[in-house]
Amino acid sequence: MASRRFYQIAKVILQFGLDDLIPPHWIPWYARTGRHAVFWLRNRHQDKSRGERARLALESLGPVFIKFGQMLSTRRDLIPADIADELAILQDNVVPFDGKIAEQTILDSLKIKRIDDLFTDFDPVPLASASIAQVHTARLKESGDDVVIKVIRPGIKPIIESDVELLRSIAAVVQKWLPDGKRMRPVEVVEEYQKTIFDELDLVREATNGMAIKHNFAESNALFVPHFYTDYCTHDVIVIERIYGIPVSDIEALRAQGTNMKKLAERGVEVFFTQVFRDSFFHADMHPGNIFVSKETPDDPHYIGIDYGIVGTLNAEDKHYLAANFIAFFNRDYRKVAELHVDSGWVPSNTNVDDLEMAIRAVCDPIFQKPLDEISFGHVLLQLFNTARRFNMVVQPQLVLLQKTLLYIEGLGRHLYPQLDLWSTAKPFLENWMNEQIGFKALYTKVKNNAPFWAEKLPDMPDLVFNTLNQLKALPELQRQHHEALKAQQVTHQKSTLYGMLGSTGCVIGVLFVLNDLPIYYASTAFVLGAILWVKSISNIISKD
Repeated sequence: MASRRFYQIAKVILQFGLDDLIPPHWIPWYARTGRHAVFWLRNRHQDKSRGERARLALESLGPVFIKFGQMLSTRRDLIPADIADELAILQDNVVPFDGKIAEQTILDSLKIKRIDDLFTDFDPVPLASASIAQVHTARLKESGDDVVIKVIRPGIKPIIESDVELLRSIAAVVQKWLPDGKRMRPVEVVEEYQKTIFDELDLVREATNGMAIKHNFAESNALFVPHFYTDYCTHDVIVIERIYGIPVSDIEALRAQGTNMKKLAERGVEVFFTQVFRDSFFHADMHPGNIFVSKETPDDPHYIGIDYGIVGTLNAEDKHYLAANFIAFFNRDYRKVAELHVDSGWVPSNTNVDDLEMAIRAVCDPIFQKPLDEISFGHVLLQLFNTARRFNMVVQPQLVLLQKTLLYIEGLGRHLYPQLDLWSTAKPFLENWMNEQIGFKALYTKVKNNAPFWAEKLPDMPDLVFNTLNQLKALPELQRQHHEALKAQQVTHQKSTLYGMLGSTGCVIGVLFVLNDLPIYYASTAFVLGAILWVKSISNIISKD
């Protein structure tokens, strides 16, 4: 299965002429020879632009590759504009499947006979079509609410399973044979990605994720999450409140309504860091196709987020180290950054901190005091990767989603307001969060939160203290008894070992008697004594246990 899929991928790449995008001097001679050998796989789309060929190739390869294209479409600093424009179509305009199939899936999942049992004005033509699912507009018959119905693509799971299996095979080869393979931990990264993409196939999980983020931002006007109609949510179909916003990628429409672009960009950074550090639960698929801007209050704009199939979480330890790293980075305290990398175990404990500090300084210092449009974080990440490789930094699979989301946020900020100072926007938020985690304020908050529990246990405190004192009083006697029992075990073990050695010696002597043709009763006596001593040794072991 994996070999067949690998051939299919190579076939698509060659038939869409994507190998032509690689500069000739990058291709080794054996690769060029191999390309000429597969003469039957020629570029069949020479009439199309390179961007269109890249988009069509990714579409034909399925959801795993479409999602890769979605991420690339936000990185206009890394890929040419014509390719980025074409890949942006993948965000919400993937080739749809038949609306009749979608309608039948809705009937089967919601266990209804006709679509108008629950909905009116159902549109079989999808409003948007993505790699995993597509959405249709309708109106709830009971309440009259405008809704969208999200339907999973038919037969998508086997395709994803095949692609993930192929990725796992490639990752295993990379991990085994490449010099940096073990440090990069590609197998664990693929396993993390597998969990993520299979979670996205479960629309009940998406509804649960969306409701959790909606609860987290209930008191905030920065992010609006549409309502999920839980009575009509299944693994294949969910019904969601229809939103009417402006796609975040439509800069002309945003400017036409007088949107405060600077505030909108800063609010995107605020939303991201709030989800990561306050909630430890963040939307991890924030490409432009999933983000809209409300048409209300353009002077004080807020986001509308959809598609919560992929979310990320961080444990308390990773979150603390990340925040501390960010703050040290903003303050140009590269010594602290190096020490945190060692303390967290991301680099080996024997790493020379001075050397690591200087390496980080060489990469990070040049990016400060520059607006976002003059900084390529893609290139900075590449330099940091090279630095990490030199110091044997281990890839953290649990941070892969966070890294991907950071790339989306950078692409979003660059698109909305290229002059955004990402650092000065994020730094106050992170400093406030760290102040809440350490120091007197953090101590007060912890005491306040635990006070009800302590008050509940307070009446039991005298008994607990009395029992503890009694146990301490009896502790010396318990230690003495334990010491005596340990000595007795050691004596028993020594006796058992001695009996075993003597028994073996008796058997050896018996064999020597036989070999030297001595009277049989000599050998018999030696064997019997050896057997008795062995039985004695075994009985001591059994009695000890």
